[in-house]
Amino acid sequence: MDLVHVPGLAHQLTIPGTVFAERAFTARELREAQRRADRAGALVAEPLAVRWAAKESFIKAWSQALVARAREDRESGGAAPVIAPESVDWREIELVSDRWGRPSLNLTGAIADAVESSLGAGAASPGHWPVSLTHDGDWAAAIVLWAGA
Repeated sequence: MDLVHVPGLAHQLTIPGTVFAERAFTARELREAQRRADRAGALVAEPLAVRWAAKESFIKAWSQALVARAREDRESGGAAPVIAPESVDWREIELVSDRWGRPSLNLTGAIADAVESSLGAGAASPGHWPVSLTHDGDWAAAIVLWAGA
């Protein structure tokens, strides 16, 4: 689970010269966030905040899946992160919605490869990472779970 303060993210997006949005979100996510904000008469920071929460929540769920896998394999000391945090390309963790608005994660590139190598073939498919999103006032939250075998 991850929780994001929407006004804090909104402020970050207004800092002159910031490239956060371009490094954190795909072009599709940015378009979808703008569309949702326009439709609701809200700031674009609201739909972006919940997307950021989903990305952070995915990283946490992946880490916990590695810990669980290490326990299953009876390895000691836990599993180290597969990708160093500073090396994560956040655009490779994309929050997409189907035509009914149901969210899912689309993992691509090095993230998808690392997930598959660490958790097994097919582990990067959306069905293994259920996601739930919510907003309440100034807060956006997301929960991502590992539902692999």
